[in-house]
Amino acid sequence: MDRQVEVVAGDHVLSRVAGAVILVAHRERGRLTPDSKAVVAARALGELVAEATEQAPDGPGRLVARQATRWLMRDAERISPGEPLEFGILTIADTGGLAIFLHGSVTALLAGSAVEYYRGSDAAFTVDRVAEPPARAAALFIDEGRRRPPELPERGIGSLIEGLAPATGAVVWFEGEPPVTRRPVRPVGARQRSVEPPPPTAAFDAERDRAPESIPLDPNLIPTRTSNRIPAGPDPEPEIEVPADPVTEGIDLHHAPTEAGGPGETGGTNPAPKPDPDLQRRLEQTAKATALTVKVLGFKCARAHPSDPRAAFCTVCGMPVDQTQQVAEVIRPPLGMLILDDGMTYMVAADAVVGRDPEQSEAAKAGLVPLRIDDNSGGMSRVHAEIRLVNWDITLVDRGSTNGTRIRPPGFRDWVRLQPNQPVTLITGTEVMLGNRVLRLEPVAPPPFG
Repeated sequence: MDRQVEVVAGDHVLSRVAGAVILVAHRERGRLTPDSKAVVAARALGELVAEATEQAPDGPGRLVARQATRWLMRDAERISPGEPLEFGILTIADTGGLAIFLHGSVTALLAGSAVEYYRGSDAAFTVDRVAEPPARAAALFIDEGRRRPPELPERGIGSLIEGLAPATGAVVWFEGEPPVTRRPVRPVGARQRSVEPPPPTAAFDAERDRAPESIPLDPNLIPTRTSNRIPAGPDPEPEIEVPADPVTEGIDLHHAPTEAGGPGETGGTNPAPKPDPDLQRRLEQTAKATALTVKVLGFKCARAHPSDPRAAFCTVCGMPVDQTQQVAEVIRPPLGMLILDDGMTYMVAADAVVGRDPEQSEAAKAGLVPLRIDDNSGGMSRVHAEIRLVNWDITLVDRGSTNGTRIRPPGFRDWVRLQPNQPVTLITGTEVMLGNRVLRLEPVAPPPFG
C-alpha cells in the first residue's frame, strides 16, 4: 500500500513490511525489548508477508491470510507457549480491495461515508475479509478493554515507511493523492527466494511451508521519541537512544467523533453477506463457544497440545505423540482447513452449513456456522451440504441439493456422488465439488518432524 501510515503512540508493536501494516499486541509486563514476544512475532509475520508479496506482487492479501492462519497453528506456540498472540494485518488483495486479517483483541476500522468495524475478539478464530478501500482511512487498534469503539485521530504528518515502531494503533490514510510508488523492501536479514511458476493444479496443491527464520532485531529500525527508549536487552542498562522522529510526533490524540457502523463485508478469503446484526452476533458466539468447549478423548503431545489418539503426530504442532499414554478428555482443536479453488480458506473448528445462501437456513438457526460460497453456474443450492465434526473426524452430508455433492479422495481420478443425507468421513487431501466450486481439505498442522 503506497499510502501514509501514521503511528498512534503506544506500547505495542507496529511493523510495516512490503507495504503491509502489521500490529502485534504486547501483553507481557514491562517495556518492549528485542526479546519481547510481540517483537519476535512481528518480525516473523513480516517475513511471512515479504514472501507472500514476492509470490503475489499484484495483491498478496489472500496468500497472507492463508499463510498467517497456518503460522498461527504451527509457529505461534513456539514464540508464546500457552499465551495466544494477538495481531492484525492490513494489505492489498488481488482484487484491489483492502485485505483484513485479525486474530484476538484487535479491531480494524474503515472510515468512509460511515465507519465500519471488524473485531477479532468476536470471531471464532480469525477475521479474514476483503473490503472496498475506504474513502478516508483504514486503521488497526489493539483493544485495551475499552467499551467505546476506537476512533480516528486527526491526521498528522508522520509516516512509517518500513520497519518497527512502538504503537497502540496505525492509520492508513486513503484520502488525498497517494505518495510516489515505492518498491517493496525486504526486512533486514530476510532471505531471497526464487519463485517457480505455479503448476496448472496450483489452486489445489498444498504449499510446502517452512518455519520463518529467527531474525535479529535491528534497533535502528525502531523509530521512537527519545523519551520512549527501548532497552537493548533484558537488563535495563544500557539503553538505546534514538533521535526524535516525526512518526510519533504531532499526533493529535483528541479524537473527532465518528459515526459507528456495523461490519460490512464485500468478499475476501472467507466472504460473507450482510446478515441481520443480531443473527451475525449469535452465529459468531455459537462458533466461538463450540470451537473452544467441545471435549473429546485424546492424547497430548510433548507440548501438551490435544491430539487425535489415532495419529502418531500432534494434530496442532506436528510433534510426535506418545502412543502408550492413557487417553484423557481434551478440548478439540480445529481439525482441518478447507481451501476453495480461488484460495479462500475456512478453518474447520465447528459444525457448518454450506451453500449459496445458508444464513437463514434452519441449520444456521440451530447453531451451525453458515459458510456462503458464490457460484455463478447456478449449480449450488441455497443449503447444499453440512460439515459435521464427530469426535476427531470431519464428515460431509449432502442435504438433498439439486445437483448433488461429489468428492474425490486423494489418488482417485473420478468424482463420487454422495447419497443425500448419508454422512461420509473426509480424509486429508479429499476434494469436494459443490455446484461449479471445488474445495480441498488440508491439515492445519505442519508435516511430521523428522
